[in-house]
Amino acid sequence: MNILMLCNKSPYPAGEGGPMAMNSIVRGLIDSGHNVKILAVNSEKYHIKEGGIPSSYKRQTGIELIDVDLRIKPIAAFRNLFSDKSYHVERFISDNFKNRLIEILKENKFDIVQLEMIYMAPYIETIREHSKAKIILRAHNVEHLIWDRIAKKTRLFLKRWYINHLVRTLKNYEMSAINRVDGIAAITYRDAAFFRGETAIPVVDIPFGVNPDEFVPKYEVKEKPTLYHIGSMNWMPNEEGIHWFLKNVWDKIAKRESDLILNLAGRHMPKWLTNLRKKNINVVGEVPDAREFIRNNDIAIVPLLSGSGIRIKIIESMAMGRTVITTMVGAEGIQYSEYENIIIADSPAKMVEVICKIIKEPQEAERIGKNARKLVEDIYDNRKIIDRLLIFYDEIIMAKKEVTHIN
Repeated sequence: MNILMLCNKSPYPAGEGGPMAMNSIVRGLIDSGHNVKILAVNSEKYHIKEGGIPSSYKRQTGIELIDVDLRIKPIAAFRNLFSDKSYHVERFISDNFKNRLIEILKENKFDIVQLEMIYMAPYIETIREHSKAKIILRAHNVEHLIWDRIAKKTRLFLKRWYINHLVRTLKNYEMSAINRVDGIAAITYRDAAFFRGETAIPVVDIPFGVNPDEFVPKYEVKEKPTLYHIGSMNWMPNEEGIHWFLKNVWDKIAKRESDLILNLAGRHMPKWLTNLRKKNINVVGEVPDAREFIRNNDIAIVPLLSGSGIRIKIIESMAMGRTVITTMVGAEGIQYSEYENIIIADSPAKMVEVICKIIKEPQEAERIGKNARKLVEDIYDNRKIIDRLLIFYDEIIMAKKEVTHIN
């Protein structure tokens, strides 16, 4: 099968959530013997030098990066206030990207064109015009719900009003776009259920997956376990969650457990974090090997208050056999059992309680971690996930053939 993937950013390097989710599909499809071609947006915020991409990856994927200016422009943003168009989406429309897409579609015959996120939907009409390929939207999130949650937590009236405008236009676009594709592969079962309630287009849940063989757990009973968080800080919900944790939770824990250490890792650390000077908090920043960082720490904290989709770093921590403490929002999309393979804490008081309890019960932490690893092996093994995706591809292709034959 020949698959063209249109990506809102480069899947390589897989250093944060979106690229990791894309790259897991790329690797899985190639390992299954299928041909993948990647055309990706290259922005200033997430800029990749093609020279830094390994030749083997280029050879396998034919990856091409097209520079697109995604910077927020004040005049364009202001004009958008008087428009029904989504400013989130409009920024991804590029003549250079469209022209190269047309050339690729004319030069190659594809069975599937997969849109990675709703921001690639402006190119649906171009694909229809120049290809007979079936179009699959891989929805990493229900995008407008992320911004709706942010709006509800925004106190300043004018800012909240503006975000609500963005929510309304993004929702209208998202609900329209899902009816113009041939199938939707949502990254969580909850998002899949949402889309099924909004469209008659076929929907399947295809979560983020890992190869469990690449994640080797290290179970050991430590006298002084460490807490950790790893995640890219240019994703607003991550920064929001850590700010909430440090403001409302950490000091209360530190009073009870004065020698407990918190290690914070991830790309794009904001200045307020890199300048933070708090006892026993280490702002590590970007790490060369996320798996090694997780392996050398003990208990993951993921204090998310907003967002949608699946939390990739939670899946990776689970694959490493780590106990994860998160919120209901953080656990959304994961088929968990509370206190069996994850711990949920939504309030500061509950977060303090469960953290102070689990660090004194290493055997319990190990039990939860082992169960978490088993969950990944059963549900989030990328090889099983790719098999499901390929079945979905076949169903979409065959359904279209049957419709054509009947007509």
